[in-house]
Amino acid sequence: MDVFVNQYDWIRRTRELLFRYCETMSQADYVKELEAFGGDSIRNLHVHVADCYRVWLGSRALGRSLPKITADSVNTVEEMRDIFRKTDDLLHEFLEEFKGKWEHTMHISFGEDDSAEISALWLYTHTVTHEFHHKGQIVKIGRQLGYIPLIRILSSLNEESAS
Repeated sequence: MDVFVNQYDWIRRTRELLFRYCETMSQADYVKELEAFGGDSIRNLHVHVADCYRVWLGSRALGRSLPKITADSVNTVEEMRDIFRKTDDLLHEFLEEFKGKWEHTMHISFGEDDSAEISALWLYTHTVTHEFHHKGQIVKIGRQLGYIPLIRILSSLNEESAS
C-alpha cells in the first residue's frame, strides 16, 4: 500500500463532500466576497488551494510551466471540480515522481535574496495541510451565509469506504 496515494484518496473524498456542501448554496453565495474574510469568497478559497498545488508541486517540484488558476475563470462548483480533477492528476504525477524519494530536496527561490532547500515530503505536507486549513474557512463562510455544514463528514466517509 502506498500511504501517500491512500491518504490523498481520503483528501479527495473529503473535498467531494465539501463540494456537495457548496452545491447547497446559491451560485451567488458561492462567489460572494465577504469583507469579514478579507474580501475572499468560497470560490476564491477553492481557487487559491488549487493554485497552491499548481505552484508548489507543479512549478517548483516538477518544473512544469502551468497557467495560473484565477477566480474569474470559475463560477460554479462543477467548474471547480474540473479544476481539481486536473489538480488530482498533478498530485499523482508528483507522488509518482517522488515515490521513495521523500527526503529529496529542491532549491526553491522565493525572491532575490530568499531561498530554501525543501524536501518533497515537506511540499506534499504543506499543500495538503494548506487545503484543510482553507476547508475550515470555507465551512465558516458557509455558516455565515446561513448554510448548515455537513455534520457527519467522517461517518459518511466510513460508510462510503465500506460499500
